Amino acid sequence: MWTELSDTAILEKLGARMKACRISRGLKQQELAGESGVGVSTIAKIESGQSVAFSLLVSVMRTLGLLENLDLLVPEQKPSPMELLKTQGKKVKRVRTKKDN
Repeated sequence: MWTELSDTAILEKLGARMKACRISRGLKQQELAGESGVGVSTIAKIESGQSVAFSLLVSVMRTLGLLENLDLLVPEQKPSPMELLKTQGKKVKRVRTKKDN
């Protein structure tokens, strides 16, 4: 779904979701702005789908309890199995002892 939308449409959808989240928590824009440390105009911009600085969005997400969702936005990249093998080097598989003659 998201790949079919323009950047503007994506921002509008995200803004609408942020607004729904704020309303479901019973917060007015002024209250959310105060708790987040951002201006009311920033909240209005986010909710209308306008671009804001990422740091401001993070502040608002923190206040709304949405920070755990950032993991879904940009998941941590884990090394491939081949990269793991290269970084581990050769592991000792067995120990040989010298026989006394």
